[in-house]
Formats: sequence, structure tokens, C-alpha cells
Amino acid sequence: MKSTVRGVAVLALCSLSACGRAAAPADPQLVAQWMRAGLVFTRSERLGPPLAGRIAAYGSLALYEGYASDPHSTLRSLAGQLNGLATLPAAPSDGAVDGATVAAEAERVVLDSLYRDGRPATRRTVDSLSKAQVAAREAAGVGSAMRDRSLAHGRALAAALLAYAATDSFYATRGRPWTAPTGRQFWVNTATTDQYVTQQLSSQSDVAVTKNSGDTLDVERATEKGLLMNRPKKAGPTTLPAFDPVKPTEPYWGVLRPFTLQDGDECKPPVPPPYSEKPGSEFYQMAQEFYDTVKALTPDKRQTALYWADNPVATGTPAFHWISVLLHMVSARHLTAEQAVEDFTLTSIAIHDAFIGCWREKYRSFVVRPVTYVQRVWDPKYVTVFATPPFPEYSSGHSVISGAAVEVLIHQLGDTTAYVDSSQVDVGQAARAYPSLSAALHEVAMSRVYGGIHYMKAVVDGMKQGQCVGQRVIKRLQTHRAG
Repeated sequence: MKSTVRGVAVLALCSLSACGRAAAPADPQLVAQWMRAGLVFTRSERLGPPLAGRIAAYGSLALYEGYASDPHSTLRSLAGQLNGLATLPAAPSDGAVDGATVAAEAERVVLDSLYRDGRPATRRTVDSLSKAQVAAREAAGVGSAMRDRSLAHGRALAAALLAYAATDSFYATRGRPWTAPTGRQFWVNTATTDQYVTQQLSSQSDVAVTKNSGDTLDVERATEKGLLMNRPKKAGPTTLPAFDPVKPTEPYWGVLRPFTLQDGDECKPPVPPPYSEKPGSEFYQMAQEFYDTVKALTPDKRQTALYWADNPVATGTPAFHWISVLLHMVSARHLTAEQAVEDFTLTSIAIHDAFIGCWREKYRSFVVRPVTYVQRVWDPKYVTVFATPPFPEYSSGHSVISGAAVEVLIHQLGDTTAYVDSSQVDVGQAARAYPSLSAALHEVAMSRVYGGIHYMKAVVDGMKQGQCVGQRVIKRLQTHRAG
């Protein structure tokens, strides 16, 4: 009898330790902290839009797989569901792991590698944030044995994910020479270095000044802080290049392996009209519609363009604008840690695949930007609201990325609740209220016409292209365990 009682007691203790959950559930702010850090790194490292999207995707995947490894998690691993990712290391069989601890360690290793050519301060921040989160989980009840198992599994997951990332063709495109086609019908870069603010502080004790005599205020006008960083990143081939406005951005990005799409053309947009300056031609009419719109630009429409500019070196690029919206919703919608990491990962994967599809089309069709066309045909003195990005026009990157992100966010969170977007407050833009995510999507698309960056066709087709990507992500990725 005593033996039986003792056995029941052992089982009870087991249910509170290795066989069950002794620690408190993970705080969703553990996930939010990594989203917030990603925004800071995108700015301080001055990343171009596609590169920021890639790092967000692999970083969020490391977090997701960490949380999914917890035996109490409802999350299903994405191994076997993503292109080229057949398996991932199984959690140890000699005891349970704590998902939040696994995630913190996996994220540390993955981001330390992805930012290996970045600033020392970036890598120090990654390391300190991971250690702080592991300590927080210990304070929440994770014992030393579970902690050590979790850290070891986090490192194993990270190694597998980095091996997976190494096969997506990104590294093969670093330093690859590229020559733009020539001809009046092809896009030409109109951006100059002095149009872009050398963004923000270096996250180290660098000297910064609030007045940069090289800035012409063409970017977001006087709303930008205009902080000058005194240490430029090293020149030459690198896995983490700073955005360069005088060079075409990532001309080979369209060849990268998507996570969910069959290839970059699965959601291919319609063929744009052939270039023509002949009155009445389809291209001429498309440009005329654009020019009529910007000639009648109201102060409110101009402000809309500035709010959604999301230029590299000025904000977190389009990818982290939407991740910042999700960051707000972690608290506003009272998401759990697992809900937050699921939404973060699906949104980031959709953004990543959207960039691949969009960039494939951009560097195939090579459509001339509106500023070039208008200056040629109607008004040589025409200027845009802010600098035109250094890559071809069609389709609209903001529209594609936003369409993909919003499609996923609506699926995950619904589209009936109003929200306030305060993601641009720290760069001088007042918070904006939206009745729905759909309303925000249509505003960001139109903002690219108002800003002088895109023709209407590019934003309409771009939204549809992005929504197609988002739908593929939703359909193909199963994030919850059966039963």
C-alpha cells in the first residue's frame, strides 16, 4: 500500500517537473522583444528591403521551431512543409524542454550568424537579449536540467536552420556582377546618395549630429531626424550590405528559393504594357493617369505618401512596418506567446516570398519609373514627394509585400477591429487610425501613387500578387498539431 502511495506521489511530482510544466507559461513579450529588436537592427544596419525580409523570416522560424519543440505546445513544426526543409532535430528523449528557452537560444545562434558581417553592437544585443530571456524563464520556474536540455536543443535547431538557409541561393548571389539593359524603354536609377539620410545611431557610442549638410530633405522632407552615423559599413562583398541608393537593389533576388511558393512566378502579375511615348498608347494613358493624380495632390494625400514611405535608412522598410503593426497587436489583442510567434512567422514567411516574386518581375519587365517618364514627356522639373527607390517600377513592392502580410494577418486576427498604427512616431509621423487591415492595405497601395513612385497598375496588380502569396502561405502551412 505504501509502495502504491509512493508511486502516486512520484507521478504527481513528475507531472510538475520533467513530465509536466513546472514553469509559468511564456510571456508573449518574449516574442515581441525579438520583433522590436529586428526593427532596430534593420535601421541601424541600414538594410535594403528584401534583405530585411529574409532575416525576419529565418529569425522568426527559429523562434517558432523553438516554441513548437515544447511538449506542451500546440504548434506543429514546419519541417516537411517548407521547400527544401525535410526534417529538423527532434527534441531530446531524456526529458522535456522549455520552448521559450529553446527559442531564445535558437534565435541567438541564427541571428548571430545572419548578422555576422554586421556591427558588433548588433551581435552583442542579440546575445544579451537571449541571455535575459533564458534568465527570465529560469525565474519563471525552469529548472537547471531543463534549461540545459533546452539550450542544447536550441543550438541543434539553429544549426539545422542555418544549413537550410545556406541553400536558398542567397550566398551564391553575393558579389555576382550584373549589368543593366540599356534603352529608352528600360528603367534608369534616379536616386542619389544625398537624397537618403544615413540612418540613425550605430547602436554603439558613436558621435551623431542632428544636422547633415549632405541631406537635401528629399526623403520624407523635414519629418526625418536626419542623424548622421560616423562609421560607414565596410565596402566590398558582404552578406549584410548596407542599402546603397546609387546601385540597383538586389537584381538577383528573384532567383532565391521561396518558403512556400513553387517559385517566384507562381503568383506572377499580368504583363505590363509595352513602353511608348505615343499619345493614346496604353503606356501613355497609364502615365497620364498618374500625372493627373499627382498634379492634384492634396496635403492629406501628400501626408499619406510620407507616412507609408518606409524608405531604407529611414524606417524599418515595408517588412518591419507590418511587423510593427503585429507588435502592437500582441498587447492590444492579448495574444499568447504561441499565438504571437505563429503570427510573426507566417507574416514574415509571406513577406519573404512576396519579395522574391516581386523582385523577379521587377528585373524582368524593367519598367521605367513615373518620374523619368513625366520628366521626358510633360514636365522636366517634376519631382516626387520623396526619393524614388533604386529598382525597377513594376510591380509595386509596397503593394505586394503589404498584400501578402495583410492577407495573413486577416486570416490570423480578423479584419473587423479598428487599430492605431504608431509604428512611425519615432521618425516624426503622427499615429494613424484604421478601421481595418484592409483599409490600411488600400491606403499603402495608393500612397505609392501619391508619392510619385508608381503607376496605378503597379499598385493594383501588386496588391493582387501579394494577396496570392499570402493565400498560398495560409493554405500550405499547417501550424497546429492534430487533435
